[in-house]
Amino acid sequence: MKIFKSGPLSGLLIAGAMLGAISTASAEPIRVGIANFGEHPQLNAAIAGFKEGMESGGFAEGTDVVYSESHTNFDASLVPQMIAKLQAENPKLIFTVTTPVSQIAKKALAGSGIPIVFSAVTDPVAAKLVPSWEAGDEGMTGASDLQDIDAVLEFTKLLLPNAKRLALPYNPGEANDVALLEKVQELAPAHFLEVVPVGIDNVNDIQQRITSVAGKADVIYTPASNLIQPAIAAVSAAARQIGVPIVNSDSSAVANGTVPASFSVDYAQVGLSAGIIAAEILNGKDAASIAPSKPSYVNHEPLISKKAADAFGITIPEALANCGCVVE
Repeated sequence: MKIFKSGPLSGLLIAGAMLGAISTASAEPIRVGIANFGEHPQLNAAIAGFKEGMESGGFAEGTDVVYSESHTNFDASLVPQMIAKLQAENPKLIFTVTTPVSQIAKKALAGSGIPIVFSAVTDPVAAKLVPSWEAGDEGMTGASDLQDIDAVLEFTKLLLPNAKRLALPYNPGEANDVALLEKVQELAPAHFLEVVPVGIDNVNDIQQRITSVAGKADVIYTPASNLIQPAIAAVSAAARQIGVPIVNSDSSAVANGTVPASFSVDYAQVGLSAGIIAAEILNGKDAASIAPSKPSYVNHEPLISKKAADAFGITIPEALANCGCVVE
């Protein structure tokens, strides 16, 4: 056995041992908080996509990163408490899902040094999460779920070629909903559609507000609203009562036969984009230098429920008969 005396070599060995210890410590998984608004197929898909994007960026769950997930069952009053709880766990980053959660997190975590990556936010500029579509903000950027409204309206006219008036239920108190209404109003004339805004700020008003469009609308487009989507069954029931078909922004309501058709963003892809962005930030990139992403046309897909279409009195036009998007 050789015994090394003190000197340069022993110093190197000690330094090597210390570096090894540091390396072992740094190999511990980092923590990332996930602040969700509530359990919903779209939002859950965004979270699954986020984790996939993180893994593609070198952060495998359980090995490189552990997640703390929380939601408030769509109760905005509980969001500050949720953010505070996640912050207390000293995460390296927090992933926020939906506009209300992202807005509250931005304010609550200002100056904390914890970067935020958002998802399922329709218009982050209108929501004042980022200064523009060309850049993130200090410590915050993410992935939008902004739909290609031109494509949505084109599909609506393809499905219902005789439609002339489109009702749009929206929450006047949510920036996303207002921004979407303005976009639809801007683009609808090119598709020979008149927009009928339907303001709803309480789920208890859905029945009355939706039935109020009887005789005033030929189709209802239901956006990715945090008030409208969780209550889509009630919206659909009211729409069926007055015989006005729905084109939804979420395909899951079509798959289960609740509404007749959708032209929707793939939320798993939105979450994937957010996960890739988060991995870049965790690898040292400045959030402010990363422009928020938004879905392209190919991130959308149509879906038609024959059962629900029949219930609403819709005859699927020949143009869509062979689309491969019709389910029973």
